Amino acid sequence: MIQPVAHNTEWYLTHFELFEKNLNGESKSRLHALRKLAMSKFAATGFPTTKEEEWRFTNVASIAKMQFSPVLRYSNEGLTAKDIEKFSFGGLKCLQLVFINGHFAQELSSAPSAQNGVMAGSLAAALKSEADILNQHLAKYVKYDENGFTALSTAFILDGAFIHVADNAVIEDPIHLLFIVTSKEKSVAAHPRNLIIAGKNSKVSIVESYVSLGSIPCLTNAVTEFVVGENAIVEHDKLQDESLEGYHIGTVHFQQKANSNVISNAINFGGSIARNNIAAVLNGEGIESTLNGLSLATGNQHIDNHTSIDHAKPNCASHELYKSILDGKSKGVFNGKIFVRKDAQKTDAKQTNKTLLLSDEATMNTKPQLEIFADDVKCTHGATVGYLDEEQKFYLRSRGIGEEEANDLLTFAFASDVINRVHVDALREQLDAMVHAKLQQGRFQP
Repeated sequence: MIQPVAHNTEWYLTHFELFEKNLNGESKSRLHALRKLAMSKFAATGFPTTKEEEWRFTNVASIAKMQFSPVLRYSNEGLTAKDIEKFSFGGLKCLQLVFINGHFAQELSSAPSAQNGVMAGSLAAALKSEADILNQHLAKYVKYDENGFTALSTAFILDGAFIHVADNAVIEDPIHLLFIVTSKEKSVAAHPRNLIIAGKNSKVSIVESYVSLGSIPCLTNAVTEFVVGENAIVEHDKLQDESLEGYHIGTVHFQQKANSNVISNAINFGGSIARNNIAAVLNGEGIESTLNGLSLATGNQHIDNHTSIDHAKPNCASHELYKSILDGKSKGVFNGKIFVRKDAQKTDAKQTNKTLLLSDEATMNTKPQLEIFADDVKCTHGATVGYLDEEQKFYLRSRGIGEEEANDLLTFAFASDVINRVHVDALREQLDAMVHAKLQQGRFQP
């Protein structure tokens, strides 16, 4: 019998006490006061349960019952530059920051601390050198009391990525944030905390990828906060391809200012349980926000995408397309919310969720939501769940294409609608190959 969710709160409290003993003078900082509030919240509530509406279809009891050790000190775990080459998208020309178990690996990273109007480096270092700007933004948008995972993330804020793009700076090459979770001896929890600030009139592309090495189940609990300045253009491509024995909880928040433009592409292939919370707050006029997502699950995987778009000001547009491909006994969840506030007139919002089932045993729970408090708006949403089109399959078969190949062609066409929205060429090509490989792999999983 699975233990109650609160069972392992003492485990994390003990590790938090060990963490505090090594802080020295930092224990009196504003940040640590926030850490303690977050830990108190987690101690009181524990992990979320299916009794909560936001977690109704995602049972995290398997995470709650395990003893994941928070990684409090950096170790490169013996990894070399050669070991991580395969995660660099075929030699993508970029600034690359590498993180191992949530900690910055400077010796494996290729990015300088500052170049052409961008500061890119370790959050731990920025907590000392850029304290004013971090005090202004860090943990201000993703609140520690949202759920047990954001509470744990805040309690164990240590390191992650800090990127600051200067006003008017146009960063031509993408910035790749590579997060590796690995352990040779015990199950660990990585809590990378990322803060990305794009100044006025700036332009930047961020690729955030999560992978794992080894077969020991580990937990990645990542939080990324974006502050997008006026007239800034940001593309964020997140790829999650961690071990099928591991767990991934990811939270991404975009705080957008007037006339900014955000494109978010969230691709999920890995994890035994993967949960993604993606939110955009359109806090100014003339904003455009686009959220795209693709999940491909096989075997017994469970992938949950929760999105929220908050139209807080008038004359803004949002576009959302989330697709899932489910094979084997996998489960998918989509919950998409669009809020239109009272003064957000002239809002134009469209949300679409489509699911392709490749197995009779795969299941999908989808729940698109609109909450509209303004009267001069144009908002639509829709959701479909279905199987491959038999007429299209018949057409391909009649042209001499085998059944498995026909299935793959149609499935890939379904996925490519999202993949083609990724503007980083090397990443898009890699995603094409990964989808093909995943489809082949799915045939051999129960």
